[in-house]
Amino acid sequence: MHRAVAPDQMHQAEPAGAIDFEMIFQHAPVGMCVSSNRIIQSGNRALAAMFGYAQGELNGRSFSVLYPTMDEFLRTGDRIVPIMNARGRYSDERIMRRANGELFWCHVTGRALDAGQPLGAGVWTFEDLSERRPVSAELTPREREIAALLVDGKTSKIIAREMDLSPRTVEMHRASLMRKFSAATSSELVNKLVGAR
Repeated sequence: MHRAVAPDQMHQAEPAGAIDFEMIFQHAPVGMCVSSNRIIQSGNRALAAMFGYAQGELNGRSFSVLYPTMDEFLRTGDRIVPIMNARGRYSDERIMRRANGELFWCHVTGRALDAGQPLGAGVWTFEDLSERRPVSAELTPREREIAALLVDGKTSKIIAREMDLSPRTVEMHRASLMRKFSAATSSELVNKLVGAR
């Protein structure tokens, strides 16, 4: 028979060496959050600091505040769904926005808690890549998205299909990126995008 434990005795009732998951979550070395329908339910300290918000300020806010534009937020959501449906997880590197408007490269990984609801409840991590990969050119929203997909190893044809664009439009944006980064070839462009020396 189990004895009832008063709320003020709960901490004392924990066995020695019990794992404090909230403490681990808050002190994780990467940004982490639990979300539901692309709303941040709870974010850790590293996430708030990375994006330039006070601790807890992102809780209850849409992921859209972390994107350079609303269009990029919406199009990324559309791109995530089929990949999450197929794999149950999603990972990419993309340009995101801090509270002060600064843009930076970020590695984002997420997993749905229910495979049937890819944008429902999920766990997401964010790693700031700005130290090794600065945003060094003024890019349009489309160029940012195409740059992220090029970094992911996608061809222009695949990018066109994923973004519902014509291959010619993708090639036009890729050519613009090559000009902005002074890249003579696609591989040189990717190297410059990932910050390779």
